Amino acid sequence: MMNIRYAVSKKEFSRMNTEELRQNFLIESPFITDTINLTYSHYDRIIAGGALPVMQKLKLKAGEELGAEYFLQRREMGIINIGGSGVVTADGTEYKMKKYDCLYLGRGVKDVTFSSDDPENPAYFYINSTPAHKEYPSKFIPLEEAVHLQLGSQKECNRRVINKYIIPQTVPTCQLTMGLTILEEGSNWNTMPTHTHERRMEVYLYFDIPQDNVVFHMMGNPTETRHIVVQNKQAVISPSWSIHSGVGTQNYSFIWGMCGENQEFDDMQGVKTTDLR
Repeated sequence: MMNIRYAVSKKEFSRMNTEELRQNFLIESPFITDTINLTYSHYDRIIAGGALPVMQKLKLKAGEELGAEYFLQRREMGIINIGGSGVVTADGTEYKMKKYDCLYLGRGVKDVTFSSDDPENPAYFYINSTPAHKEYPSKFIPLEEAVHLQLGSQKECNRRVINKYIIPQTVPTCQLTMGLTILEEGSNWNTMPTHTHERRMEVYLYFDIPQDNVVFHMMGNPTETRHIVVQNKQAVISPSWSIHSGVGTQNYSFIWGMCGENQEFDDMQGVKTTDLR
């Protein structure tokens, strides 16, 4: 299943109401039982979504949207499991993935399937895929081998650990970068002070949101901000010109995936908090 989202500029964005914002930027149901459900965004042509194998093994197919013989013929892919243990099989190689493990698949991998070890506790495979111009080796990155960065403070309500999986220092890719941020109990702000990325866009998947809680995802031009209310296991597409901060009613986790002109983690345009409007 592939959904298409077209790009809009700051001008159109500023005139959107709540429902229009959600229709254009919120991926409301990335995970559907026994389905690979993907959204193709025209912002840098990233594909984001999920594979939720419960009773079936799921096979990744290109679909007519890609005009390719197989999904990764001209693409690369990052996969992070946020559920129970499962297996991703890529051209006959099995990668056993527990919660928070990551897998990078390079261009040219033909056969990809997803399965769960236990239907009662299925794997939730979150996927980001971007166009690729050359082949790089696939690589399994468990949580223990990610680059861990502690940021924030209890006083600022943003104490968190950033787990960098797919970054140039650890996994060579054409353009995809990917990681997972976990907020500690008592913290609810992420990426504040905020910033934009003029040279790359981003997709956020929010998860581990406690029942009956939400995250307010802040987005838009820094001088004309909007927000989208996000529930557990929902994603938001963030254009390069948009801020991307969030505040939850409790602590939560999120996966960030980026693609575009470059891969430098610190290449961003900072915005002073008091300059936001």
